[in-house]
Amino acid sequence: MKKIFVIIFGLLACLSCQRNNSETQADEKDSLQTSNYTSYAKGFRVEQREGWRLLEICDPQTESDTSPFQFALLEEGATAVDIPAGMTKIHVPIKSAICTTTLQLSGFLKLQSLDAVSGVMSAKRLFSKELKQRMEDGRIVKIGKEGNFDVELIMVNQPSVIFVSLSKRGGFDALAELGIPLVPYMGYQETSPLAQAEWMKFVGLLLGKEHEADSLFSLIEHNYLEAHSLVTSTNAQQLPSVLYGKLHGDNWYAMGGESFISQICRDAGARYFMTDDERSGGVNLDFENVYAQANDVDYWIVQSKGHSAITYESLSTEDERYMDFRPWKKHHIITCDMGNTPFNELSPMEPDTILLDFIHAFHPNILKGYQPKYYKVL
Repeated sequence: MKKIFVIIFGLLACLSCQRNNSETQADEKDSLQTSNYTSYAKGFRVEQREGWRLLEICDPQTESDTSPFQFALLEEGATAVDIPAGMTKIHVPIKSAICTTTLQLSGFLKLQSLDAVSGVMSAKRLFSKELKQRMEDGRIVKIGKEGNFDVELIMVNQPSVIFVSLSKRGGFDALAELGIPLVPYMGYQETSPLAQAEWMKFVGLLLGKEHEADSLFSLIEHNYLEAHSLVTSTNAQQLPSVLYGKLHGDNWYAMGGESFISQICRDAGARYFMTDDERSGGVNLDFENVYAQANDVDYWIVQSKGHSAITYESLSTEDERYMDFRPWKKHHIITCDMGNTPFNELSPMEPDTILLDFIHAFHPNILKGYQPKYYKVL
């Protein structure tokens, strides 16, 4: 998978002509180290230049990345000086954007800027009634799937930018030939919950809504840190232990010990079952290994991706071995009904809400009367 990622990263860079020569990049990267545009996010940086701004985007999990994607952001009427040859220019505020993943919509939703979304790849996992209505009346179009994009429809749509995900396996070569800036959206690679949310500043930067994005993020940050303070005095010896995921085929799919979900569990005063694991993405585990280390945990988090709600009965029907886990016996299973909540569209921008959901589940005496939004004890 890592090799595939590298290949795609290189392909997009080559086709989009978005990298500058290495010597210039090194100088600019050094100057960007002092940028304070973000406090948590590591995947993008912004630096003021004469009449324009340099936007750099890189993989936030690869600190050694010395060749990030570079864009020159130009405001109308500004006189730009010394933009390196070959650097892709984006005129801001952008008029419209195409999003190729559901998570890329989150910033537009939080900033109430759906007018700037002109296309998506799929409506399969959308919950927002407004998004669905816009697709029904044609204000937002479906551009097709990876490897089979409707190029003619995209050209008619004339977006200012197309957000792409480097975790996708192909199809972007056809888009690169259209001359429309392909902008990698790397928010999903951030492992800190607040870092993911800070990508609303990235969207606000392109939309010309920097003040709104900064104010909204400051509120989310305040709420998150305030919620975290509710459990900071919890005795480490009494932290509830938490299992995540379930079987998919022959393997148990979970998230690594440095993942978004693991971090929120820790901030909610709980001990994630893979706390010593250093991976940040999804991992496949043997059932026997999971059972050996986590059958006696206090809580178990299970996410449903469809519109069928998870129940204790449905889990036991799926695999009767689930009934051997302590959370099944104690009715301490926490579910996220992804099909009947706006989780897919909004979760990256609402870590404060998710944290409160977890605190309510793990420490019910702390938030009495709280009504969870995404994660609820089944």
